[in-house]
This record gives sequence, structure tokens and C-alpha cells, in this order.
Amino acid sequence: MAERRRRRQQPDANILTRTVAEELLERLGVVNRRFEHVLLIAAEPQYISERLRESGQVTDVVCKTPSPGDDLDLLDGQFDAVFSLLDLQGFNDVPGALIQMRRALKPDGLFLACLFAGDTLSELRQSWLAAEALVTGGVSPRVAPMIDMRELGGLLQRAGLALPVADLDRTIVRYADAIALIHEIRALGYSNPLTDRSRRPVTRTLLGAAVNAYHSNFADADGRIRATIEVAWATGWSPHDSQQQPLKPGSAKARLADALKVEEKKL
Repeated sequence: MAERRRRRQQPDANILTRTVAEELLERLGVVNRRFEHVLLIAAEPQYISERLRESGQVTDVVCKTPSPGDDLDLLDGQFDAVFSLLDLQGFNDVPGALIQMRRALKPDGLFLACLFAGDTLSELRQSWLAAEALVTGGVSPRVAPMIDMRELGGLLQRAGLALPVADLDRTIVRYADAIALIHEIRALGYSNPLTDRSRRPVTRTLLGAAVNAYHSNFADADGRIRATIEVAWATGWSPHDSQQQPLKPGSAKARLADALKVEEKKL
């Protein structure tokens, strides 16, 4: 990817920021712990930091907007928790970013992130590919790839985070037309950051072909188009001796067959 893009600042937090903030608070609510010193990485951190302080579960919040590069410039062992909101999908080196955040945590510190993942904007990606093939005879990536949910847990473990958990929220958003969707993506600062994207300007013919492909394949009966948004939430902890550890293979003291009251059959 090229230099990572920053979302355009708006006078009031948009609906995406507000939604993510409330989901963050709901997830923190099930964690029976108070966090004194927290790092928040988000495009609109002020609104989210205020909601965190209002919750009474967080004391001090250090805010960072997304870095234009992969170096987060964090000191080791600074924070009781690190929250990365809608930022990880823009990194060139996601494992490296996760390692930086894990190192910034104190032992037994919480890492909690959300990111666009899975099939997000898959309809737009397919429409651009169809338009490129039709107009130019080739294809180039115009929608950045998303992290697959099956890979996310492995990435957390690779970064050295303990007790990793990941889940996915899927939403179908409808727009009047494909142009309205493209305008919103640009307004939020999520335009294509790929280094190897096509540098040729989008012509009216190419844009028209993409819009036609979108409406031909992903429009409802009322003419409005659908866009898939999948937001992954990932949780992990900086390792600590007090955390629950997996048992060694063969250390069980009772047989599963006995608990289920069935006859054990060897493979």
C-alpha cells in the first residue's frame, strides 16, 4: 500500500464513529477491570475518548490519529490497554503493527481492535473488475483487499498476544446509487491506498461501466444498491503468568467417553 490515508476531519463525529464507540463501550463493559492509561488510535478519537471517560472504566486516554506509515512510534510497556479502531486494514505490515501495539502494553494489558474485513465492499470490487475488463481489456486493483476472518486469530497469536478472540459483524447498507457509495468512501478517507493501483485517471466511460455493472448485479427491486460492510473485532492480552494456560496434551484426568457415557472406540 502507499502512504496510509487519513480520514477527513469533520466538525461532528459521523455515524460510523459513533457506532464503533458504542460497540467498544459495550465490549469493555464485560471486562471486569478499570484501565488507568489507555492508547486510542482512531480517525476521530476525540468523540470516542470522551465516551470512554464517561464510562468510568478508563481514566487517562492518549489519542493518536492513524499514522501515514507503519511506524507507530510507541514506547514499550506504556499502556494498560490499546484500542485500534478502523485502522488496521490500512497497514502494509499488519503483523508488524500488532507487534508494536502488543509491545506498548504492560503485562496483562488489553488489546482491542476493530477493522474492515472479510467481504467488505465486495460488490464494488467486482464491479470495478468487470468494468476494467470491459473497457481496458485488463484489470487493476481499485478496492484494497480485506483481512480474512480465518487469518485474524492467527495474526493475533503471531504478534504474541495471549487468549486471542475474533468475531465479525456483517451489515448490508443501501445507497441510492453507486456514485453515492463512492462519494461516501472518499469523504471518509478510505479511497484506494494500494501502491500497485492503476495510475490512469478514471474516465467517464470506465466509471459508467462500473456503475452499470454494480446496478446490474447488486440492485434491489426499488433501484437502490447494496454494499456489504463486515467489521471484525479482535481481542487479545499481553502475556502474563496469571493468565489461564492451556493444559499439556495427555494431562487429562478423566476420559471424555466416560463423561458422555459412551463406549470408546479407537481409530
